[in-house]
Amino acid sequence: MSDAVHVKICGLTDPDNVQAAVAAGARYVGFVFFPKSPRNVTFAQARALALCVPEGVAKVALTVDADDDMLHALTQEVPLDMLQLHGHETPARVTALRQRFGLPVMKAVGVAGPEDLAALDAYGKVADQLLVDAKPSADAMLPGGNGLSFDWRLIAGRRWACPWMLAGGLDAENVAAAIRLTGARQVDVSSGVEIAPGKKDAARINAFISAAQSATNTFPV
Repeated sequence: MSDAVHVKICGLTDPDNVQAAVAAGARYVGFVFFPKSPRNVTFAQARALALCVPEGVAKVALTVDADDDMLHALTQEVPLDMLQLHGHETPARVTALRQRFGLPVMKAVGVAGPEDLAALDAYGKVADQLLVDAKPSADAMLPGGNGLSFDWRLIAGRRWACPWMLAGGLDAENVAAAIRLTGARQVDVSSGVEIAPGKKDAARINAFISAAQSATNTFPV
């Protein structure tokens, strides 16, 4: 991976903000397929958005405990580069989906305390990437995109068997500090670049990517 921090803008719902993310230098764009989310898109909407994305920017589908039929329909209709699993999928499920659909799989793992780090080790052995996110509360409606962060010191300088991405409560004001503290080379943002739930803002996207890419990482790559 290059020295530049790679940024993923997740939960995109309209072409203007897809273009804003791409123009600002995002390396990943994410589309949410979870009806409870204010960022949820249909397959048809996602296909139209994905066709706006140039080569070299990865198109990521966020799903939550999706079954094979849903994933088959999704991957048939929407041109994708990666699946992001944000539910309770087991390591065996991650392995099975990689084999069945032939796409790289990113597995989200929620972190609240030291007891959650073992899951990162386990999923890091089977996934293509890890998304290290804040663990939602027990009564949360959404598995992610809640604007919550966690104690970044828990993962400071840690590495796993695959590349990883930091998420959870990031915005333009704190992303540089998060990168410095954790050694992250990739970061993910959704609510941190919104003016309302599900409504991204081009200026906030620009500010976030600029802050992330200008951050100084004190850990070895």
